[in-house]
Amino acid sequence: MDIHRFIREHKPVWSELERLLEKFERKKRHVQAEEIDRLTTLYKQASAHLAFAQTYYAGDDAEVFLNQLVSRAHHALHAEQWKSGSRLGDFFKRHFIGYALERKWFILLALLLFLVGGLSGFVSVWQDPLNLYAVLPPTIAESVDPQRVGENHDSIQSAIMSSTIMTNNIRVAVLAFVSGITFGALTVYLLVFNGLLIGALAALFWQSGRSYIFWAYILPHGIIELMAIFIAGGAGLYMGYRMIAPGRYTRKYMFLRSVKESALLLVGTIPLFVIAGIIEGYITPSPLSLEAKYAFAGLTVLALAVYVLYGVQKQKSFLAEEGGTLPRAGHPLSHSSTG
Repeated sequence: MDIHRFIREHKPVWSELERLLEKFERKKRHVQAEEIDRLTTLYKQASAHLAFAQTYYAGDDAEVFLNQLVSRAHHALHAEQWKSGSRLGDFFKRHFIGYALERKWFILLALLLFLVGGLSGFVSVWQDPLNLYAVLPPTIAESVDPQRVGENHDSIQSAIMSSTIMTNNIRVAVLAFVSGITFGALTVYLLVFNGLLIGALAALFWQSGRSYIFWAYILPHGIIELMAIFIAGGAGLYMGYRMIAPGRYTRKYMFLRSVKESALLLVGTIPLFVIAGIIEGYITPSPLSLEAKYAFAGLTVLALAVYVLYGVQKQKSFLAEEGGTLPRAGHPLSHSSTG
């Protein structure tokens, strides 16, 4: 296409985008939701024009102009979205569940790896209790006493064991995500090992006849924690998968893209760990009966189910508004891509 024809054909879009940007760049302004949506649409169109100009008209004034225009639009969108608390709330109400559903098979794989580790740890300690010292870190193995847990609701022992497991789970969640850079190998190890730890403890308390007490101190906060770990682990596994199978793109490009997408999943787990920490601090060591703690654990399952269903419904509404297009990670919070 001739450069003059290119400019003449697309100048109306650029002019409209410039006028809209002038409004967004004012110190005192009042913008409508429709204007934000229009800015997003024009930004995408101008980005496509910039990509075309960079390919066929590199160095031309039109290419320089478009580069500046797209940069201004990117800055306006990025600043506007992060300034609005409703955008962040919208992420957790709608988009986080959508991203999790997109990675559901990797999250389920993380769950499966955890269960494999849990079963292995349970069988190992069931066959020989001394294997506990081979499976668990020495600090955990030496501090666990099934006969003391639950005897005194003010006992520091219960809080220490619960806190140790929670801290370990947070560490595993972050490491499971970051370890995607190892092609997912370390992520697999961490998920299996964490399952091994829980399985070994479960076997020890089962043999002591105090399994009922054990799970009463684990499940109230553990269900939410483990859900967060599976999500973070699934994000790490997806990163590793994209490094191994980048598809038709370069491995570097797919890795960077998967990092951005997976990071949003990790961000979404932060409230889960906060909630689990609050439960661990107030419910787990409380004088509530074991039955009440099991009931509370059931409520956490119900709450997670309601949240997922709510997110799915929000997702369906979003799909209807967007014409059936699935939102990709980065849609609501990271318009940093210029293509």
